[in-house]
Amino acid sequence: MKGFIDDANYSVGLLDEGTNLGNVIDNYVCEHTLVSLLTPAKSVYFRRLLPSKFLGGEKTGKNAFFVGDLGKIVKKHSQWQNIVAQIKPFYTVKCNSAPAVLEILAALGTGFACSTKSEMALVQELGVSPENIIYISPCKQVSQIKYAAKVGVNIMTCDNEVELKKIARNHPNAKVLLHIATEDNIGGEEGNMKFGTTLKNCRHLLECAKELDVQIIGVKFHVSSACKESQAYVHALSDARCVFDMAGEFGFTMNMLDIGGGFTGTEFQLEEVNHVISPLLDIYFPEESGIKIISEPGSYYVSSAFTLAVNIVAKKVVENDKLCSGVEKTGSDEPAFMYYMNDGVYGSFASKLSEDLNTFPEVHKKYKEDEPLFTSSLWGPSCDELDQIVENCLLPELNVGDWLIFDNMGADSFHEPSAFNDFQRPAVYYMMSFSDWYEMQDAGITSDTMMKNYFFVPSCIQLSQEDSFSTEA
Repeated sequence: MKGFIDDANYSVGLLDEGTNLGNVIDNYVCEHTLVSLLTPAKSVYFRRLLPSKFLGGEKTGKNAFFVGDLGKIVKKHSQWQNIVAQIKPFYTVKCNSAPAVLEILAALGTGFACSTKSEMALVQELGVSPENIIYISPCKQVSQIKYAAKVGVNIMTCDNEVELKKIARNHPNAKVLLHIATEDNIGGEEGNMKFGTTLKNCRHLLECAKELDVQIIGVKFHVSSACKESQAYVHALSDARCVFDMAGEFGFTMNMLDIGGGFTGTEFQLEEVNHVISPLLDIYFPEESGIKIISEPGSYYVSSAFTLAVNIVAKKVVENDKLCSGVEKTGSDEPAFMYYMNDGVYGSFASKLSEDLNTFPEVHKKYKEDEPLFTSSLWGPSCDELDQIVENCLLPELNVGDWLIFDNMGADSFHEPSAFNDFQRPAVYYMMSFSDWYEMQDAGITSDTMMKNYFFVPSCIQLSQEDSFSTEA
């Protein structure tokens, strides 16, 4: 199986026995903090004492940083193979397009669901064949349709007549999946009705495709991860079967079903979904039919693999009742705190603008169990009213220079940073345990060229609790 590309520009630390994610975060917090406290001359001297790969280049100081555990991606793939082996995953690249993520998934044999020309180019640079790439943008630029045609990416989705005509004019070899809407209404909202055509409109689209000589090969639907009703899959699969039958009347050969994404990453949710869809797939799309079943997991693979460390850069004391409502007050005379961090919605928390945060901040420094907790809110560095990360939470009193840790930050956190407020992209430090490395080898990823991207995290520079020091600025 293909290994990692030769010109990879990142390194992955193979961790010694007994070293864990917490140790790695501690090391990098201390490194960033110590370098920020040194004079320029001493900083240069300090850097000469430690391996440059461990220091992570010149971007230290108290900047935010990620730690990516690539072993968790391997575990997620093994979990997928154990539970839903009949469904081939096509990883949604826009979720996290970090080179290390794409390379490890390519080596594991997943397909890729791309929304843009640049995403298609990224995965093709890894040697992924066009047959293992689908173009899923619901609103395609003509230039990008032409690019897909040029590089042989033929499978793409479509949900309306305008898109169908663009495809017909610019991609003669296109193989289209009709994207149908699902009824996963959430809290009275329309859910996924924004994209996807209705079952009623499918006949019209099939007629148009026949007139335009566009090849329809299958159906796609997507059930949101926020949907708690398993009936959404029941209705979607039933509708998909209707479209397959409808397409057969027009002479189309249907051979692919895309059940979309919406997988949260938990083993329980994956088993629950499989429990619902497996018998329906056996009825509507049995194995002997030759229909290929695929899906588009994104967050499933990467969310839990990345942890973000941010630094407190400013602090404001306010009256408790002046802070946003919604949390039980800790006492009328107690203060409340607004903390400003060096990362926000114009950086790694961009998804917060459109959805709730699915992680809770953890204080990095040690504090006593009986230490008082105060009503607190967390903000990004822009001073924009939209840049609120956590509206209300209870935390011990923090100081400027303290660190907060957010787990489950691997999804939708790696977009191009905004130039607003001179935001800097956080460094990313990759790690993997020896047991996960051996699991990769068991999965067939044995190329010797992979080892050039790995180095050992020296156990001698791991800090114990007693070695910790104040992080106040």
